[in-house]
Amino acid sequence: MTRAVVFAYHNVGVRCLQVLLDHGVDVRLVLTHADNPDETIWFSSVAELARSRGIAVIMPDDPNTPDVVAQVRAAAPDFLFSFYYRLMLKRELLLVPTRGAYNMHGSLLPRYRGRVPVNWAIIHGETETGASLHAMTERPDRGAIVIQKAVPIGADDTARQVFDRVTEAAAAALDSALPALVAGRAPHFAQNPGEGSYFGGRKPEDGRIDFNWPALRIHNFVRALTHPYPGAFADVNGHRLVFWRTLSTSTQSPADATTPARLVATGEAIRLECRDGSALQVLGLECDGIALAAGDFSRVFGGSAIELA
Repeated sequence: MTRAVVFAYHNVGVRCLQVLLDHGVDVRLVLTHADNPDETIWFSSVAELARSRGIAVIMPDDPNTPDVVAQVRAAAPDFLFSFYYRLMLKRELLLVPTRGAYNMHGSLLPRYRGRVPVNWAIIHGETETGASLHAMTERPDRGAIVIQKAVPIGADDTARQVFDRVTEAAAAALDSALPALVAGRAPHFAQNPGEGSYFGGRKPEDGRIDFNWPALRIHNFVRALTHPYPGAFADVNGHRLVFWRTLSTSTQSPADATTPARLVATGEAIRLECRDGSALQVLGLECDGIALAAGDFSRVFGGSAIELA
């Protein structure tokens, strides 16, 4: 029976761990993360799945310590798998499995190596992303690719919608590749990092909107950061506005370069008029943590329109 140690977290971790179990892999040990109380936990628990199947679970702050490496080595794994585990695994760990270490990454490598690849892909207006199973090396997301599965990104899709597709693609990719991997017949295709891109992690304060951006860029930014993520925001006239949902409504004549963006309330609608002459319908907006409707606009801002610096 094939033995494995699994480093995993989040929905991708749950789905891919289940694939291993469905294929009869003997998962000897699961390493995961303790949930952060300051983070919105909207995803399933790897620890719960593992414990329900009688698998030992540990949650080290650093997986590369001698004690953790010793526990992994004692499991005598043929394979080591990483499924959305958030910490880097160093060389000593990667050398433990006798048949290789593999990671599932949420993009079509070599594009969008690094952190939160789904969010970055949407921010940049991509129409496609996916999941890549690849051999692990000390350099992140650089190892040879075993299999990739692509998924589409629609013009109004949110990061959660795309992430759900990537999760299913990851599970399907692993399910498809695992028999050949176990049999030692899986092809490995070297990456050309020069053709790709790398992006770092994002923090809530990275969600500030620049109203000099064109409408499409703002729209992509909003849908990349909407629920369950912290949201795209701006500070306007002493108020914190969080934009949760926008839709493109019109393309007007190019605006004068000196014309500022405006937020306008008309009837029951709120419209964001952007500097490139296009407009976005604002379908989800909060002001200081409270939902803001068009009817509340004048009360909060003293008029039906405000300029946005």
